[in-house]
Amino acid sequence: MRYYCNITDSAMEDKANGSVDTKSPVENGQMPDPANWGVSDVVNYFKATGFEEQATAFQDQEIDGKSLLLMTRNDVLTGLSIKLGPALKIYEYHVKPLQTQHLKSNAS
Repeated sequence: MRYYCNITDSAMEDKANGSVDTKSPVENGQMPDPANWGVSDVVNYFKATGFEEQATAFQDQEIDGKSLLLMTRNDVLTGLSIKLGPALKIYEYHVKPLQTQHLKSNAS
């Protein structure tokens, strides 16, 4: 079961007040490991975290969990054909932390 919590990051911007709440899935107090996610799981993750419009890019490019874990910054910024601002946030606040968590959980 996935639970969502609100995370506020001062580096992220919102049109209204300069900050934005993003939802980040947490399982047992940790980020989930997307290694076994299908394409629909990846799409649902990004929809749930506030990137509903951009989630379709992951669907169009058939990005599953294993592909997500292999993505580089450049892949997200240029390969998905999404606007630069959301692409940067997706990589820095979601893809990179998911990759880090996956590496940590598999290192032990």
